[in-house]
Amino acid sequence: MSPSRTHSWASFDGEGSGAPSPAPMSSGGSGGSSSSLVSSDASLTPFIKDRVIDGKAVAKTIQGEIASEVSRLKDRYGRVPGLAVVIVGARKDSQTYVRMKKKACADVGIASFEKCLPDTVSQEELLKVVRDFNSDKSVHGILVQLPLPKHIDESAVLAEISIEKDVDGFHPLNIGRLCMKGREPLFIPCTPFGCMQLLERNNIKIKGANAVVVGRSNIVGLPAAMLLLKRDASVTIVHSATQDMASIVRRADIVIAAAGKTELIKKEWLKPGCVVIDVGTNGVEDKTKKTGYRLVGDVDFAGAKQVAAAVTPVPGGVGPMTIAMLLQNTLEGGKRDIEGTGSSSSSSSQPGWKKRAISLARTVAAAAVGAWLAGGRGK
Repeated sequence: MSPSRTHSWASFDGEGSGAPSPAPMSSGGSGGSSSSLVSSDASLTPFIKDRVIDGKAVAKTIQGEIASEVSRLKDRYGRVPGLAVVIVGARKDSQTYVRMKKKACADVGIASFEKCLPDTVSQEELLKVVRDFNSDKSVHGILVQLPLPKHIDESAVLAEISIEKDVDGFHPLNIGRLCMKGREPLFIPCTPFGCMQLLERNNIKIKGANAVVVGRSNIVGLPAAMLLLKRDASVTIVHSATQDMASIVRRADIVIAAAGKTELIKKEWLKPGCVVIDVGTNGVEDKTKKTGYRLVGDVDFAGAKQVAAAVTPVPGGVGPMTIAMLLQNTLEGGKRDIEGTGSSSSSSSQPGWKKRAISLARTVAAAAVGAWLAGGRGK
């Protein structure tokens, strides 16, 4: 994962405040075991070994499926999905993440496009780049690498991305549809999507389970809660104002930790036999590493492994899934266009009144994204 995006994912709830530190509960607390969530039949849990969920293996499997589908599209229609990444400035972390995405696209046969702009670029110039990708029939997904320079309004830029190419899943209409019964978004935010795949591809029982999401950011916490709810889990969200957080987490069959607080969740907080998905990516000092630090999650992994039926590691858990689901979203966008199952939102060929309606919709969307950014990007 890109550190530039990780910072916003790691924002505990968008308020920038730290979590309270409730006293740990004893390991013999109430709640019983959740062991029935995870089957004892190894054939049903192909990506769990020694209680560890192998996110790299799940991602590799998904990427193999994507590659097969991209090959089918190429053979039948002579076209492949395309992903465009826009990067502003010369941040090394962002550049590294973009290179990772480019390689991932090449591995599955998705066409990769990128536009690198100086950090002095004007907002209008950046918006024009987005508009050009919106109207480019070879591009089916657009991702603007964040953060952007301070003189650029991120909300206006993100709102300019066509909803049909919003592979990050952050367009207000996509988020709105995610929150409604009987509606489905065109794209699901990549990290929560990956969390659900880790559960579902290991046949972990979600329906009827008590799920606790730690963190209420718009990037992970809220979408993850909505996805769990759609799968008929009973969902509780805890955050920086939650009282006695440990006792609530302790009742969970499924825990999704997206707090951005280093090893916040101890083994004493966990119900025996629960399943833990750790989204956190936190750097801690480690002089034995070339970088001088190592990555850990929001969960005490060693402790959780003693209690939980299954837990994701950091790194190697949710991280690889995020890029895999970005590719999956790009594939879905490509299929809608290439196979003719979706409609075009490009304004380039629309009559005047439709162009004005689209312009108005984008203005409203920009305001909505602005509020979303303020609430979910840790600002």
